Amino acid sequence: MILGILGCFASLSAETVEKIKFGDFENWVTRKVPESKIIGGNTKVLYEIAPNATIEGAKAYTNQGGSPWATSNVMAKVVGITKGSNAVFPDTRSAGNRCCKLTTLMENCKAIGLINIDVVVAGSIFLGKFIEPVTSTKEPYSKMEMGIPFTKRPKALQFDYKVSMPANPTKVYSSGFGKKKTYSGHDNSEVYIILQRRWEDENGNLYAKRVGTGREHFGASTSGWVNGHRLPVMYGDITGRPEYKSFMGLIPEDKSYYARNSKGKMVPVKEVGWDSPDATPTHLLVMASAGSGTAYIGTLGLTLWVDNMALVY
Repeated sequence: MILGILGCFASLSAETVEKIKFGDFENWVTRKVPESKIIGGNTKVLYEIAPNATIEGAKAYTNQGGSPWATSNVMAKVVGITKGSNAVFPDTRSAGNRCCKLTTLMENCKAIGLINIDVVVAGSIFLGKFIEPVTSTKEPYSKMEMGIPFTKRPKALQFDYKVSMPANPTKVYSSGFGKKKTYSGHDNSEVYIILQRRWEDENGNLYAKRVGTGREHFGASTSGWVNGHRLPVMYGDITGRPEYKSFMGLIPEDKSYYARNSKGKMVPVKEVGWDSPDATPTHLLVMASAGSGTAYIGTLGLTLWVDNMALVY
C-alpha cells in the first residue's frame, strides 16, 4: 500500500512543463513601417514576438533571435502601395509582466481613384514564418509557413488565457473585394496544437498524417485570467472519442497549410489521414487566434489574451 502511494507521488513529480521559446511574451520587436503617401504616409507600428528590438523602414520581416513565432501582423505591397496591418499586440498583464493580445479588426486601405478595400483581420500567432511582403489577399495560407520540426509527444499544451466577447456580436466577412457580408451569431477565438508526420514525394508535393490533436474554441467572455489551462493532446484517430468535435478533424485540402519543400518552394501540406496512436511526429503546429480559422471573417472586437505557453510531458 505504502509503495503504491509512493509510486503515485513519483509519477506526479516526474511531470515536466517546458515553455515554448518566447512563449512568455516578454520580448517584442517593434517595427515602424512608413506607409505610402498616397494612403496618408503614416508610420504603422507592427509587433513581432522576438528579442526586444526596433526596426525602422519598409523591410520584409524574418524571424529574429531564434524565435519560432510568427504573427498575422504583416507588411503588404499591393499595386505599388505599402500598407501595414497589426492585430497582435504586447499587453501589460501586471507590473513587469507582459502577455500577448490578439483581436479581430477591420483594416482599411483607401486611395482616391486607385484602391478602396476593407479587410477583416483576426489577430493570430503561430509556430512558423510569415512570408513578406504580401502582394494580394488571394490564397492567404500560401503566405504562412506553418509548423516547426518536432519529434516529441507532449500530453498537453498549457497556457493562461482571457477572452473578451463584444456585446451583441455578429460575424462580418470582408476580403477587400466585393460587398461586406454580415451574419448573425459570433465567431470564436481558438487555440490548437497539432502534431503531424510529414513526407515529400518525388515531385516535391508534401503530405501529412495527423499524429496528435488538441483544439479548443472560446465563445464567451471570461471573468478574468484563466491560469494554467491545459489542452490535452489526443493521439491517433480521435473521431470516435466523446471529446471529438468537427473542428478537430483533418484539415480540408482546400484549406491546407503551406510549408517549404526540399526545393525551397512553398507548397500545400495535404493531410491525408490519421496516423497510428504511437507514431512519431515530424512537425509541431501551435496557433492562438482571435478567430476560428476562416480567413477574412470574424467578430469585430473579439479579443483573446494568452500567456506562458508551454508543453507538458
